[in-house]
This record gives sequence, structure tokens and C-alpha cells, in this order.
Amino acid sequence: MIRSLPKFQPAARELPRNLPIVAIVGRPNVGKSTFFNRLVGERRAIVDDLPGVTRDRNYAETVWSGRRFLLVDTGGLESATAGKLEENVQAQSHLAVAESDVIVFLLDGKGGLNPLDEEAVGWLRQTEKPVFFAVNKLDSRQRENNLYEFYALGLDKLYSISAEHGLGIPDLMDDVVQHLVPNIDPKEDGDAAVAAPLRVAIVGRPNVGKSTLTNRLLGFQRSVVDSIPGTTRDAVDTPFNLRGESCVLIDTAGIRRKARIDDRIERFSVSRSLNAVDRGDLIVHIIDGPENVTDQDAQILSYAVQRGKAILLVVNKWDLVRETGGDPDKYRDEIKYRLSFLEYVPISFISAATGLGVRKMLETAARVVQAYRRKVSTSSLNQALQEIVQAHTVPLFRSRPVKFYYGTQTGTAPPTFTFFVNQPDGVLESYQRYLVNQLRQRLGFVNAPIRLHFRARREATQGRRKGNSPGRSRSA
Repeated sequence: MIRSLPKFQPAARELPRNLPIVAIVGRPNVGKSTFFNRLVGERRAIVDDLPGVTRDRNYAETVWSGRRFLLVDTGGLESATAGKLEENVQAQSHLAVAESDVIVFLLDGKGGLNPLDEEAVGWLRQTEKPVFFAVNKLDSRQRENNLYEFYALGLDKLYSISAEHGLGIPDLMDDVVQHLVPNIDPKEDGDAAVAAPLRVAIVGRPNVGKSTLTNRLLGFQRSVVDSIPGTTRDAVDTPFNLRGESCVLIDTAGIRRKARIDDRIERFSVSRSLNAVDRGDLIVHIIDGPENVTDQDAQILSYAVQRGKAILLVVNKWDLVRETGGDPDKYRDEIKYRLSFLEYVPISFISAATGLGVRKMLETAARVVQAYRRKVSTSSLNQALQEIVQAHTVPLFRSRPVKFYYGTQTGTAPPTFTFFVNQPDGVLESYQRYLVNQLRQRLGFVNAPIRLHFRARREATQGRRKGNSPGRSRSA
């Protein structure tokens, strides 16, 4: 039998109720993730013929007929579970039903009626929520005849659909959105348009505690946690509050070296994790405390640096390291030595399982985000630039002095500066590093990545006439 909702979690606390929620449920391998991807308009959930691919609740905001809502993909409902991992997957599906406003239950038109379908229908009738029953995989005339056997469940209405080909979905979704609370237009409500939330991506190698930290931060069992490496497969988005600011927390699958990736599902998980780095503003990279930094950690972090992301290094399982006499100062020095390109990135020591150091980590994360978004006036920048150049003169380039005329901040997230000089190619890498370090210390950009651009003051005329390069840029 399908068990009742788990007692460990009051589901109503999980998500802000600014958008209605539509949950997709059903047995394993009935096409829930395919249906989810079809409505979202992109491949947000992993799809495979192997049952049980989806484990966590996977959220995405989408729109149908002008009605905006959160769509939730879930793991498959089963009558029995083979272990703790399967029990946790089931709990995630039950929570999705509990927090939803409308439920779409998918049936397998290819496989036919299953005894578990009758149990699920009886259970869903007790939820007192609108439930829409759709028979999926009816993509041919022969399979369309399979629809009628599902009326044995005693249902008044069944929708015939093919999530893979998009057949029948408009009729289903037109009826679904009629049961959703109408969205409030911010203009009519008198509020200003809401800015895009900060995206916080939690990344790292498999089994370092990403999902445990996600659950700790949210205060509830958001992601399935198990000792088996690779439990999380999708990149899972959840609304989150970082010290008063609305965010989206992205829990990702662990990233391994390609040579170790044999399973096609895990290959797609890795792709989703790297995509989460691209989507994220703040990258919280978790290091396994007992194992310390690995080459794979360095590769992930290098990927984030190249994309100008704000970064926070988190050493997890520090309670275990401390029991063996671990010293945080020595550990920090070793990380800085191995990851010398991250000299500006702060390091937090935590135990996601016990909560040790998590509050301090959040304070550090807030400072990193503040520096990442910081904007300074042109006058402040040029005053600092004058002091920086006077303290350490720019070396000669081709026997000619390099002159800084002025600078301006041309971007945030990451902080970006454009400096106008007489010889853009004359600002060597060593001086650029000096300039970056000074800008961090003098203007409040500590812990932030900084990008520099160098332009000739009259690049549009003299630069083109003399054949000089118009400028150069670098990130730090």
C-alpha cells in the first residue's frame, strides 16, 4: 500500500506561496520527467528508460495561457521500497503532493493498467485537491484504444496525451490552470517589478555533503540524502532566503572526472552540474574535509573562475577532521597553496550534518555577495587609482612609460573596471595582479572576482591609424 505522508516535515513551510504549485506524480517510468520538460520548454529533468531516475523534487517556474506557476517533477510512487534511499524518494513524492495546489497523475498507456494505479487513485482521492488523470504514451492509433481500460479505475475523465510528442497536452493544461489562483499583476498591486533572485549553486564531488547542506540551510528534507555517492542526479532548484534576500538554491549532482563516468545518467548529471555553475551567481564549493582538496576540485573551481562567479569554499565534515587534531589555520594554508588562483576566496569550516559553523558560513556568503555586487563612484575609483600608481609605478614598456589616464567601473557581478591608458599592451600580468589586489583592499572588493579592461584613450582614431590593438582585458 502507498504509505501516508511522512511526519518529519510540515510541508506547508517549504516554499513561499507567491506562486501556485502543480505536482506531477505517478508510477516509475510513466513519463513524468518527459512531461515536465515539455511544459518547461527545456531539458531540466533527466529522462531515461531506466525506472527511478528522478529522486528529488525538481521545481521549475513555467507559464500556460498567461498563468504562471511552479511545476514539480517527482520520483515514482511505489507500493514497496527496498531500502532507505527508496523510502526517501517516496517521501519526496508525498511531500510534493502535500504542498501542491493541483495534481497531475500520469498513467502508462503503453504498459497498461497496473494494480498500483488503483491504490494511488484511492490515495489521491483523500487529498481533497484537484487531481487530473492523464494516460501518457498514447502516440499511435493502436495505443489510443488502451485509454478505455483505465476507466476501470472509476474516473469521470481521462486525458489522452503523449508527453514525448506533445499530443493532448493543451486540453489537459487548459483545464489544470483553471484551478489555479490567478496571478497578481505587480503593476496593479502597486509594487515594483521584482528583480531576479540571487542564484546560489552548491557544487562539489559526489558524497561531500551537498544535499545535507541544502537540507540544513532550508530547514527541511529538500533533497534525498543517502550514503551512496551520486544520490542526487538532477540540479534541484528551491527558493531560499539568505539573510533577508530572496535566492534560489541549486543543489547539484556530484562532478567526477570524465574518465570515471560510465553511466549515461551520471554523464547527464555532470552536464547539469556544470550548467548550474553557469546559472549560479554564488558558487558554494564543498570540499570533503577528511579527503582535502583534489584535482577535480581544482578543475570545478577553475571553471567557475573563468566565468567570473562569486565563490565560497566550504570544508565539510570538519567535526571529523577536528577529532583527529585538524587545525583550521594549517588546513586553510594548505588549500591556498594547492589552489593558489583562489587567494581572494574565503574558506568556511562546517559540519552540514550537525550544523557546526553553518551560521558563520552564511555571514561570509552574504559578504561575498555584497562585494560581488558592489558599485563605486568614478571619483572614488580614480582617487584610489592615483594612489595605487604612485605607490608602485608601472614598469616601462618598450622603453616607454605606461600612463593611466582614468578609470571607470563598467559592470558588477562580477565587478568590472575599464582603464584608459596610452599603451594597453604595456600593463603586464604582474602589474595587473597588483592592481587587482589593491582595488580589493582599498575599495571594498575583498573576496570578489575582478575583471579588468584596458583601452587606449583615443583608440577610435590613433589606434586604428597606427595599427595598435584597441585594448586588452583580463579576469582575476
